[in-house]
Amino acid sequence: MNAVTDISEQDAKRVFNISCIALIVTAMTFAIRAGILGELGEQYGLSGEELGWIASMAFLGFPFAMMFGGILYNAIGAKLIVWLAFIGHALGLILTIVADGFWGLMISTFLVGFANGLVEAGCNPIIAQLYPNNKTAMLNRFHVWFPGGIVIGSLVSAGMTKLGLGWEAQVATMLVPTAIYGFLMFGFTFPKLETEDDSTSGNLKALINPIYIFLAVCMTITAVSEFGPGQWINQILEASGATPMLILALITGIMALGRFYAGPLVHKLSPPGVLFASAILATLGLFLMTQLSGTAVYIAAVVFALGITYFWPTMIGCTTEYTPKTGALGMSLMGGAGMFAMSAWNPIIGGWVDSATSSAAAAGLEGTEASLAAGNEVLNSLIMFPLVLIVLFGAFYFVMRKKA
Repeated sequence: MNAVTDISEQDAKRVFNISCIALIVTAMTFAIRAGILGELGEQYGLSGEELGWIASMAFLGFPFAMMFGGILYNAIGAKLIVWLAFIGHALGLILTIVADGFWGLMISTFLVGFANGLVEAGCNPIIAQLYPNNKTAMLNRFHVWFPGGIVIGSLVSAGMTKLGLGWEAQVATMLVPTAIYGFLMFGFTFPKLETEDDSTSGNLKALINPIYIFLAVCMTITAVSEFGPGQWINQILEASGATPMLILALITGIMALGRFYAGPLVHKLSPPGVLFASAILATLGLFLMTQLSGTAVYIAAVVFALGITYFWPTMIGCTTEYTPKTGALGMSLMGGAGMFAMSAWNPIIGGWVDSATSSAAAAGLEGTEASLAAGNEVLNSLIMFPLVLIVLFGAFYFVMRKKA
């Protein structure tokens, strides 16, 4: 993609800032939902599997929005897509607060997920267009604010829970950054951009590409590797001796720093090399979580964080670097594939939590000992995802290195 040369630096920066704040809202929805799942279960009498279905709606809404946004991006542009994201965020968050049970939470969570997907669908391609000579590094810098927003959301959730404030108040805090990015868009015209790949039909044809198909398959596994442990962190690590939401804040804080300084690493190792190293560290981090307890769990969290830091933005970067003719549609569908996979796996992971808890009880374990055993069992199941990625990304790295 090539950007028009007469775009002012100020306009480009404003678009980038709007994108980053919208992504903060997206990230806060993940963090705060992870923090309040247990409270929702208690208030409405929901099982782990039912909570999994509710959580999966966010991941299901996401790919639907990315398909919608990716197909229409060339026709309606980034600004309208991000405006629709603003409406979805505001409406979805308000409906979540007034929801009265399972189905209300399902619908409102889907709306929030749809808005999250529109943020990615509108912002990823325009950032790639604004910075055509530095795509992967700038996409990593944009995606700083996904972990950054999770840090904010995790600390908000942990702090408000400690103060005895309910889940409704925690959800309401997300309306503040939503209002901010809506205000920044009001009256502002996004820069007019030209692209080499502005034909949606051409983008569709370019999707039939072995590299793109391979990356899409890998994206479904990287998404579960990254989001699976984080979305269920309270249930998995509540008995580990460490504070789950602080672990989530630590993980995402490291991710934010890593993504901000991603440029030199990506240039040195190449995107496939970064993905290969990431898969190894993610696997090691999850393994260490099953072996350590107390404050040592924070060490395992650091290793895991280093592993998942570059997964998402580097996969989007690989899409635009190695299959550029897929355009905005290719980037949107790539992200959509990851979130669709997570929507399918969330109820399964919830079932693993229920099953592991039952197994621990059947073995005669009680209290903290039972919770710890159940958490480790779920982590052992989640390890399979980054293990598969070691093989896939290892092969990708060596093939691309040979071609280079």
